[in-house]
Amino acid sequence: MNEIPPRDIPQLRALEGLAAAGGDSLPLRAMSAAGLDAGLAALAPGQAAFLRATGFAAKAGELRLLPGEAGLAGAVLGLGEEASLPWTYGDLPRTLPEGTTWHLEGEADAEAAVLGWALGAYGFHRYRAPKRQPARLVPPEGTGWSATVAEAAQWVRDLINTPASDLGPAELLEAARLLAAREGADFETVTGPLLAEGFPALAAVGKGSSRAPGVGILRWQGAADGPLVALCGKGVCFDTGGLDLKPPAGMLRMKKDMGGAATVLGLARLIMQAKLPVRLLVMVGAVENSVSGDAFRPGDVLRTRKGLTVEIGNTDAEGRLVLADLLAFAGEQQPALIVDCATLTGAARVALGPDLPALFSNNDDAAAALLAAGDRNHDPVWRLPLRRGYDSWLDSSVADINNVASRPMAGAVVAALFLNRFVPGGTPWVHLDLYAWNDSHRPGRPEGGEAQALRALHAGIADLLPALKNGNDGKPG
Repeated sequence: MNEIPPRDIPQLRALEGLAAAGGDSLPLRAMSAAGLDAGLAALAPGQAAFLRATGFAAKAGELRLLPGEAGLAGAVLGLGEEASLPWTYGDLPRTLPEGTTWHLEGEADAEAAVLGWALGAYGFHRYRAPKRQPARLVPPEGTGWSATVAEAAQWVRDLINTPASDLGPAELLEAARLLAAREGADFETVTGPLLAEGFPALAAVGKGSSRAPGVGILRWQGAADGPLVALCGKGVCFDTGGLDLKPPAGMLRMKKDMGGAATVLGLARLIMQAKLPVRLLVMVGAVENSVSGDAFRPGDVLRTRKGLTVEIGNTDAEGRLVLADLLAFAGEQQPALIVDCATLTGAARVALGPDLPALFSNNDDAAAALLAAGDRNHDPVWRLPLRRGYDSWLDSSVADINNVASRPMAGAVVAALFLNRFVPGGTPWVHLDLYAWNDSHRPGRPEGGEAQALRALHAGIADLLPALKNGNDGKPG
């Protein structure tokens, strides 16, 4: 049995499935459907004849091992109609023979291949040894950024996959602190009386747990004159539902309820690694929503950092309370852009399924940039409306607002409308309602925690930089 140190915080680790250049490797020749004839002509006659005899048609993900005099001589991979799809390469670490090392030939898209291969080679090995070692790829020159993106995604997955027994609020905040130290950023943690004073709604959510809640604040000065980008992450390390207790089946995956915070940390890592010319404010609200005599109750009225009072219609709608205080703090810093990520509602999954994070925004340009970046990077998101006509569904007879709607419809929209109350008017804001999980294995996407929208967010923010620089500079007026 493995012994787990009590504070073994998931950190960035070497990618599985990638090999250093210079050693022996086998050729992996990629062929598109359109380039099949040319690809076969480039092979030895016997190998081409073997492929024709086995009916190889270069369909996406179609794989053939090639025999040689000494045994295995190489392999051929079909790309179908799209060479740049990373998932075409995602199963190769598991399907190519264990212990083998490969290099790319033919029509392979090197960046997509490295990303898909590294994401597909991922395994969560904290509690048991892997059943087999993945086949490895020698990354072609110029693919370092794909490896960096895969490293960040691997870290996000590790954070989400670690159960609450080993990743509570303190450990999540420590992971954020270690990231700040690694990248030369400033970091502070707000806990105790200062938390109750400055982030009262968040503190109320976490007071039912024996593990104290806290807020981690990372600040990075990438460019002294750059726009301020604020990232807020819901870090509910486990969600019982509180006194409005979830049924047992509803709790089985609640270790992933900090997926928004993990995604924000991975995004911050990419922004800092890319040295984007911005100033970065990253906020992680780390809590556990538990049941005890100190837990907040249905019918309670909570105060928030913004000063709005919230009637608690349901203690299982706690994530929006955590984000409310973070968004209010972020807005006080006058950022050029606020982005929040959260595993917020099951309603978003009902509407869009597990693979499409729901995007809400008060700014069409920001939304369009992220949608386009998601499509370009095979990391799609889908915009849902901030339907103002539903605002009244959050009315309360005793407080400024209720934390749940009066009607059992449009749950993701109403949750976004709740958050919008805490964003300053005129500040561009994007809200991502994530699933952060793969229910089953698919190429490049193993079952378990997932870094959804990570690539879309990074590329989208980079695309928005010219507009952000010409807008609010994030400096107090």
